[in-house]
Amino acid sequence: MAFGRKPREAETDPFYDMLFNILIAFVFCFILALLLMNPKAKKTGDIPSKAEFIITVSWPDNNTNDLDTWVQDPAGNLVWFRQREGGLMHLDRDDRGSAGDEILINGKQIINPLNQEVVTIRGFAPGEYTVNVQYYESRDQKPVEATVTVVKVNPVATVVYYGTLELPAKGAERTACRFTVSADGAVSDVNTLPKVIVETL
Repeated sequence: MAFGRKPREAETDPFYDMLFNILIAFVFCFILALLLMNPKAKKTGDIPSKAEFIITVSWPDNNTNDLDTWVQDPAGNLVWFRQREGGLMHLDRDDRGSAGDEILINGKQIINPLNQEVVTIRGFAPGEYTVNVQYYESRDQKPVEATVTVVKVNPVATVVYYGTLELPAKGAERTACRFTVSADGAVSDVNTLPKVIVETL
């Protein structure tokens, strides 16, 4: 036995080398298969339309008062917070001012300052639509200014109406706008002539 020589290191088993190479090949094939199974996105997009018109009523952030959106379609159907669907119309978001504005995020209470209601019209019912705003509940007994937007979504977003109105006190109802829709979705006769719809119930 020669002194000063290091003992020979154990040789690597070729069986383990083969297993390792097979594992690498398997992982590669698995990733390749996942990539091939993923369909390519279409350039034109295939997301179905969810609305033809979007009506938004908003009032100043952190305002504690409660405004309500009322929309009437040509058949006389109404949507409001107690009737969230009517005809082709849907009240997608009802905002009650400061009520219900607390959100729990990561264990902390966060106040959502946004005051906004959203109504969507999901088809074309020909005739006149009326968009009214009602001052439902007052917590500071002050007037509230609301901003109303009506957007025709398809084939491209087009603003049908944008304007503001003032609601002086609790119970007040104001017509934001009225517009007529044809059977093919064309909009005409946009006006702000007053029309009471809240008291028709």
